[in-house]
Order: sequence, then C-alpha cells, then structure tokens
Amino acid sequence: MLDVGKWPVFALLPPEELRLIRQACVFGSAANEAVYVTVNDEVFALGTNCSGCLGLGDLQSTIEPRRIDVLCGKKIVSLSYGTGPHVVIATADGEVFAWGHNGYSQLGNGTTNHGLTPALVSTNLLSKRVTEVACGSHHSIALTADGEVFAWGYNNSGQVGSGSTANQPTPRRVSSCLQSKVVVNVACGQLCSMAVLDNGEIYGWGYNCNGQLGLGNNGNQQTPCRIAALQGVSVVQVACGYAHTLALTDEGLVYAWGANSYGQLGTGNKSNQASPTLINTDKERMVEVAACHTSHTSAAKTQSGQVLMWGQCRGQAVASPHLTHFSTTDDVFACFATPAVAWHLLSVDGDDYLTVAQSLKKEFDSSEISDLKFVVDGKYIHVHKALLKIRCEHFRTLLNETDEDSIEIHQFSYMVYRAFLEYLYTDTINLPPEDAIGLLDLATFYREMRLKRLCQETIKKGISEDNAFTLLSAAVKYEAKDLEEFCFKFCINHLTAVTLTQAFAEMDHDLLKNFINKASRYGAFKN
Repeated sequence: MLDVGKWPVFALLPPEELRLIRQACVFGSAANEAVYVTVNDEVFALGTNCSGCLGLGDLQSTIEPRRIDVLCGKKIVSLSYGTGPHVVIATADGEVFAWGHNGYSQLGNGTTNHGLTPALVSTNLLSKRVTEVACGSHHSIALTADGEVFAWGYNNSGQVGSGSTANQPTPRRVSSCLQSKVVVNVACGQLCSMAVLDNGEIYGWGYNCNGQLGLGNNGNQQTPCRIAALQGVSVVQVACGYAHTLALTDEGLVYAWGANSYGQLGTGNKSNQASPTLINTDKERMVEVAACHTSHTSAAKTQSGQVLMWGQCRGQAVASPHLTHFSTTDDVFACFATPAVAWHLLSVDGDDYLTVAQSLKKEFDSSEISDLKFVVDGKYIHVHKALLKIRCEHFRTLLNETDEDSIEIHQFSYMVYRAFLEYLYTDTINLPPEDAIGLLDLATFYREMRLKRLCQETIKKGISEDNAFTLLSAAVKYEAKDLEEFCFKFCINHLTAVTLTQAFAEMDHDLLKNFINKASRYGAFKN
C-alpha cells in the first residue's frame, strides 16, 4: 500500500481504494490534480483537469477517480509534468506518452493543440527505449536506455539544447558535447535542463539568470555545458527546483546552486550562488536529494533514513537543512511545499509490501508465531511477549517475572481486553463508543494515559441524551477530567431531556449532589 494520506486530493477516496494504490503523482497549480496506478495496473485520474491534463478525453473536472483506459496495463516507470500542466510518462516498454497543455509543443506531436488523451510520442523515439522523463514549465526531455537525451517544447532560453531559442515541436536529440556521452539521470527546472553522466560529470543548459546552471555566471546556454567547478566530484543524482539545483555525489555530499531568496540552497543565507556550494549536513551521508520545478523547497534523505528540508516551507524561509520527523522526502513536499505537489512519481515496491505497522497489525491474535496467549472468558488472544514489553510498562514488569505461555484474565471482559491488546499492535481503538467505558477502566488501571485519551475521544462520539449521565458517572469514576467536562456540558445543554432518563433516576447520590451544585453555578436553573 502506498501511503498517500498526506496529500489532500486523495482525502475522499475510500480505504478500500487507497489500499490498491501502488503509484501516484500529485500536480497542478494548487496540487489539485492526481494520477495513480493500482495493483492491477489500472490508471486513474482525478482533480480539476486544467488543459485536459488528466488525460480523460475532456475538460471536465472530477472529484471522483476516472479510469484512463489507454494507459491501463502499460506499467508506468517514470512520470513528470509541467505548469500548463502537461504530463509525460515512460512505460516499461520504453514508450513515451504525453497529454495536456501544448501551447509550446511540449507534447512533442508537432502541433500546439492541447492533448485531451495520452498520445504516443513517436518522432525520433520509436526505435528508442526511454527510461526516464522530466518536464520543465513547458518543455520535456526523455532519457533513453542508451544514455541519449531527447528534448522538445518551449525553448525561449535554450532549455531544449538545440543551439537556438526556437521552440522545438518534436523530440530532438540533445547532442553537442553530449554526442558521445552516456547520460544516467535528467532533471528540469522551470526553464533549464540538467543531465548527469555515467562518469559523474554534470551538464546544464537553458535559463541561467539565477545561476541555476552552476557555471559561475548568469548567461543562458543554448547547448549543454559541463559544470567545471565539480571537476573531480562524481555526481550520481540531480534535482531541480524552480530556479535552483541540487546535486548528490557518490560520497553522499550535497551541492547546491542557483536562486536562494527562500534559503533553498541551504547555505544559511539568502544569497544566490552561480557556482556549486557544498551544503553542511552535519557529516551525515545523504542518499537522495529532492526538489521540484514548481517550488523553492529542498529536501534530502540520510543513509540512516532521516529526512531534512530547507527553503520555502509553508511560507517560511528555512535557510539551513532542518531535521524532520518524516520518513520520506515525499512527505516534505506534501506538507511544506507550495504548491504541495509531488517531486517525482510516488511508488511502493512489490505488491506484497507491508510497512512495519501493517506487519504488526497482521500478526495480532495470530497463533502461528505467537509465544503467549491470554485466556479471557474462556477465549484465547494470541500475542508476542517482546512487543508487549516494548509497548506497555505493565507487561514489561509482569513478563519479566514469569515465563508462562498462558495467562488468565478475570478482571476485564474478552471484548475489552482484546481491544486493549489490539491497541498495543495498532495504536488505534476498535470498539464502539458505548463499549469504550470498559476500556477506559482498563486504561486507568494500567496507567496507559494515551489509551485513556483515545477512549475519552471515542466515548464522546457516542454520547446521547439517554446515556449522558451514565458516561458522566464513568468519567468521574475513572478521573477522566476532559470527558467529565464534555459530558457535563452535554447534560447542561440537554438538561430537560437527560433528567427524564433512567440513568438520571439511578444516579449516585453524591454524584447527583455535585452535579446539581455545579449546574447551579453554571446558571442552568435560572429562569
């Protein structure tokens, strides 16, 4: 399962649909368009459909996913998009398809007519196997398995690399000094293009007024130019922001250059740099850099799995790499980039991939590899000692004092105790609100404060005029102050109705006395 939960455009998809997603890309001027691929290799799109960029054959926006039939079964390996937007993909067979905005021939079909459905980009590519695609604002480039680069579309600054500034209506090989070279990675800024060679050299061409080509000057380049300042450094990956560039070396170092008005270079200041500058990452080895041509945000991932971000982060200018709690660079762009679009095609490896959390959930109450069972109301609940000791102080103490493989529980019901153990595996409560009172009792007994808070929130969702006093009594009994205040206010707001219930008639005398006193102070009995 690919976790797309941080991307709002997917918020309305039901869980059963989300579980099927294996690849996805979020794009658009407000992150309001998306394309995704399911485990069955079906391709769907949803969003505002500006310029027909969803590839559905029309210009209609759609809040619900619609299938892109022509792409189903194609196995997408690379996807990129422009600001029109236009979309370009490469398939496992090496074919290239493009659709969407085409005002500058960025679809590569020789016209300037928008493409409402994915169309094969054929000129000069039919005999080639394309492995990677990249898009700038209105130009596109494709990298072949042989290490050749083809480019087409908008060329006002030389970003197509043809040696002129005339727009390029169909794919043209970027030759010049790349003629006999083998390119292994490509990326595009808004109006520039970058290429990494198999020998670690890096070349750039196109717009350069912010120094984003890293050549030490601010002159545009109509053909590829090697970044001489990185002589002796072996680059393995390049990523382009709106007007800045990041490069990752084979030693895990990160260099940055170009525009820096938001601190996107990570140098600690906001001064543009026309030459590559080594970024201070506290001696941590980096394994990935990330940037997107639509934003001024930068991110990187360390060998140990930590994620750093800097640049424009939800309006703030973060001038030095900042350690986050994220597990992927994708999360940085989902939560902090403006717009919050994907910097590349989001993917999860393998149809049987499970996260740690998913694996633990799968093993709960499974007898196959459990080493402990609880017996509650004559029923078994299978668990794992190591996990219980990690997750709960009560079990850490209990299980260190016994080597039993079976423990009987008499104080709590089967339903409540099973819900408690499942919480230790999943961090969630799987009980209806009316049954969560028993779990609140258990959470209080075991001093599980987070579980206690979750129980209170669950109970709140089930409050009604009939059970309000019952819940209030439970909140007082288990010293759940937040829940007690919530139930009290509910009772005050529905005073006439709740005082007519059976629960009110059976209310403990002291509790009733305290309720009347508090309600009086609240002004509940004033005319």
